Amino acid sequence: MGGRAEIPLPDYQDRVCIVLVKPMHDGNIGAVARSMLNFGITDLRVVGRTSEWSDEVRKRAKNAQSVIENATVHKTMEEAISDCSIIVGTSGKREDGDKTVMRHFLLPDELPNQLSDVEGRVALVFGPEGKGLLNEQLRLCDLLVTIPTWEGYPILNLSHAVAIICFSWFVNSNLDTPSGTGERLLDPELRRRLRLEISRLVATMPTKEHRREGIEETLVRVIMRGLPKDDEIHRLLGLITASADAFEKE
Repeated sequence: MGGRAEIPLPDYQDRVCIVLVKPMHDGNIGAVARSMLNFGITDLRVVGRTSEWSDEVRKRAKNAQSVIENATVHKTMEEAISDCSIIVGTSGKREDGDKTVMRHFLLPDELPNQLSDVEGRVALVFGPEGKGLLNEQLRLCDLLVTIPTWEGYPILNLSHAVAIICFSWFVNSNLDTPSGTGERLLDPELRRRLRLEISRLVATMPTKEHRREGIEETLVRVIMRGLPKDDEIHRLLGLITASADAFEKE
């Protein structure tokens, strides 16, 4: 009982990775690996730790030792997500009122359907226990997701949060790609160029300094929420680059 059956992994497993940013407790790393394999996801990336996994990591991983053995370690979050086409940040921090630029959340069961046609790799990023992802790390993300919880105690254990997201992906994934939806998302290099050009546009446009960060975040979120194709991004890049060039000449 509790072992792993020798059946193929889900089709989506090679395009979804779990990124843990500076996890604090070894037991949670192992428990995350176990949760991932429960739902057929095997690509684990850990930021800010060594790959010399402790006995506690392996003990909590149970029969998901293959996930631990194949996990990669990275110095920075940027390095861990460098080959990914879309970055999904997770957070339990919520804001009300007008200051919600960093909190335009999707729910877990919305992710698989919205990203079912993605050709590139999707990174699901989780912050350290207690603190979660910092604002500067959330700014590296294209989409944000939060798990609905009771507001009296909204922050989940790290491995529990990963399990819920992975479960939602497993039960809501549309594995049949509809016709006409190929190449649905930009490649990682095009994504990087888009974000750089948006940053340049916002840095040069005439507006109050304190508004620039919010404008940049809104542009990224609105564009990426539409899951644009490469050719659509190329056209947008032409417009954004021309606008930035014009502002620089003023």
